[in-house]
Amino acid sequence: MTNEIRIASRMVGPTQKPFIIAEMSGNHNQSLERALAIVDAAADAGADAIKLQTYTADTMTLPGAFTIDDEGSLWKGRELYELYQEAYTPWEWHQPIFDRAKERGLIAFSSPFDETAVDFLETLGAPIYKIASFENTDHPLLRKVAATGKPVIMSTGAATVSEVDEGVRVLRKAGCKDLILLKCTSTYPASPENTNIRTIPHMRDLYQVQVGLSDHTMGIGAAVAAVALGATVIEKHFTLTRADGGVDAAFSLEPSELKSLVIESERAFLALGQVQYGVQRAEEKSRLFKRSIYAARDIAPDEQLTYDNIRIIRPGLGLAPKHFEQLLGKKAKTAIKAGTPLSWEMV
Repeated sequence: MTNEIRIASRMVGPTQKPFIIAEMSGNHNQSLERALAIVDAAADAGADAIKLQTYTADTMTLPGAFTIDDEGSLWKGRELYELYQEAYTPWEWHQPIFDRAKERGLIAFSSPFDETAVDFLETLGAPIYKIASFENTDHPLLRKVAATGKPVIMSTGAATVSEVDEGVRVLRKAGCKDLILLKCTSTYPASPENTNIRTIPHMRDLYQVQVGLSDHTMGIGAAVAAVALGATVIEKHFTLTRADGGVDAAFSLEPSELKSLVIESERAFLALGQVQYGVQRAEEKSRLFKRSIYAARDIAPDEQLTYDNIRIIRPGLGLAPKHFEQLLGKKAKTAIKAGTPLSWEMV
C-alpha cells in the first residue's frame, strides 16, 4: 500500500521526509529569466522538485468559449483563452528550466494537459507526471500518461469518489504501477475550513496508495498538519514575491515561506516517530529532576517523621513521593541532616 516510490534520485514514502514540490505554474509572468530565478529560489529553499504546466491556450480552450463571472474568483471578468495565454509556459522554455533544475539538484517535471504535451515531455525525459485536478476525469490523457511507465501523481480536487476511483482504475489498467494521490481543494485560494486533511489517511487506505496534499491555502499550517496525518508529498504554488503579481501569485508561497515549509514539514515527519512509552534514552538524565523525599530539617535519632521535617522536593535522589504517607509517623534510626535524601535504611 505505501511502498516507497523512486522519483529520479529521490525515494518517496512513509519512511522518508516529505517530498516538497514547488509549483511554478504561471508565476514566471512570461519571463524566462524570472522562471529560472524561481528554480534557483526553490532550490535555495530546500524544495525537492519544481513543477511546470505544459499546455497552450489552444490546447486548453477556444477563443470566446468562456468568461469567468464567479464573484469569488481571483480571475473574475477574465476570458479563459486570454488567461491561459498569460499563464502558459512556452514549450521552448521547458528544456532550459529542466536543465537549470538539474544543475541545482531539483527534480523537474510537469502537468501535461493533453496528449501532445505528454509526447513533448517524454522528449525531455520527464521522470514523473502530474495529473491536475481538472484533468483527473480525462481518461484518454490518463491512459497516455500511464503508458509511459513513469510514476504518476494525481490531484483529486473537484472530483467525486467514483470519479477518483475510475481515474485510479484507468491508470492502473493502462500500466501505472506507482501512483500518489493528492488531497486537493480546487478553489484559489482555498480556506483551511474546506481543506479537510482528515481525508488523507482515509484516502490512503481506500485506494491503497501514498497520499499527499496539493495545498492552495495561505501559509504552511495545513501542509505541516497533513504530514502529521501521513502525507508523503506536499505541493504548493511558489513565486519570488506575491507583490509582483501574476495569475497564481495571490496563493503562492514566497521563498522564506517555502523554506519554512521544508523545515517544519520535516520536523513534523521526524516527530511522528513510533508508539513509545517509558523512559527514552534521551530522557534518562532528566529523571534526576523528578521529585523525591528529603529531610527538611535536622532529624534526631528516634524522632518521628512528620509534615514538618520531611518534604517532597527535587532532585530525585531519595525515596519516591508515593512513599510519603508510609514514612509519616516512622522514627529515624540515626540522626539525619537537613537536605539529606531519605532511604528505607534511615527509618
